[in-house]
Amino acid sequence: MEKTSATTIFESLSSGIRLDIYRLLIKKGLQGMVAGEIASALALPATNLSFHLKALTQARMITVEQEGRFLRYRANLPLMLDLIAYLTAQCCADECTDLRQAPICPPTPSPTPSPAHSPPAAPASGKKS
Repeated sequence: MEKTSATTIFESLSSGIRLDIYRLLIKKGLQGMVAGEIASALALPATNLSFHLKALTQARMITVEQEGRFLRYRANLPLMLDLIAYLTAQCCADECTDLRQAPICPPTPSPTPSPAHSPPAAPASGKKS
């Protein structure tokens, strides 16, 4: 993925309404939803919804398919996975190269302080003789 593609995706999701639409379509999975169902679920006027669906489609965040006289929209999950892979490509100093294959980076062991760098011991409390 190119940097320009990633910024286009982020710009398309920068609207709260578009983020709501995308998350709703993710919930519906491969079934997707027709525009009227999206409008009803999010209580959006058709003209407002149309504007946001167009922006998401142009950014390739959603796909659209003609079904008779209806348009069915689906979230483009592979593109989101590509975005996540792009963002995390340098994860863990290259220990995990493709996060689509590995769910998380392996834990990095925490360094143990060497005795030379240990904090000084607290002075013993007691009376001087």
